Amino acid sequence: MAVEAIGHWTLPDSAYAMWVRGELAGYLRLPDDGTRVEVIGGEFVVSPAPVHAHGGILSDIRRGFERAWFTDPDFPWRAVQTVNLDLVEIGDGYIPDMVVVHRDIDAAKRADEALHLHPHEIDLVVEVTSSSNARYDRRPVFGRQVRSTKWTGYARGGVPYYLLVDRDPRQSGVTLFGEPNRGEGTYEVLGEWKSGESVRLPKPFDVEIGTDAWKPWSA
Repeated sequence: MAVEAIGHWTLPDSAYAMWVRGELAGYLRLPDDGTRVEVIGGEFVVSPAPVHAHGGILSDIRRGFERAWFTDPDFPWRAVQTVNLDLVEIGDGYIPDMVVVHRDIDAAKRADEALHLHPHEIDLVVEVTSSSNARYDRRPVFGRQVRSTKWTGYARGGVPYYLLVDRDPRQSGVTLFGEPNRGEGTYEVLGEWKSGESVRLPKPFDVEIGTDAWKPWSA
């Protein structure tokens, strides 16, 4: 079972600057096994590689977008997994589980072999929680949790939509956030679904995602 641990490191530069240059993981001597390092609220966070069920959910989401593309050749959205997202305005660096971008952005980034995407290039971001780091994906619990989360960062970056798949057995379900308030770093809830219900993303996506196989993580 993965557990959260907190340590103190003396780095030769800020965690964000090292992350942007692609140096942070190497400096921390992280194994090349899918372990991720992100900078959230100015602090680096190390997460283990996700489990198979986590990846299966992302495959189901991507399949929904591919199905829409197959039905309509002019469908403009592309779902891409595990990219580097540079939130330069707040000095954070994330590795979202999935982003949805316009096909023109996708083509340009592929051609440039870009190392990073930026919030203004993304239309939807997807996170699937894991037991080791779920709190970083959710909105902060105001009054108890004062640290910024990725939910806060995505809103401050102006990412229009955030789809959160929470696998916590105590509160499993799917939430679509939107209407980001960049100044306050908050979102409004646009839709909520229970696991097993069909998720229908509104326009501009108009994509249906089946969740029949989505289960909470083992307690």
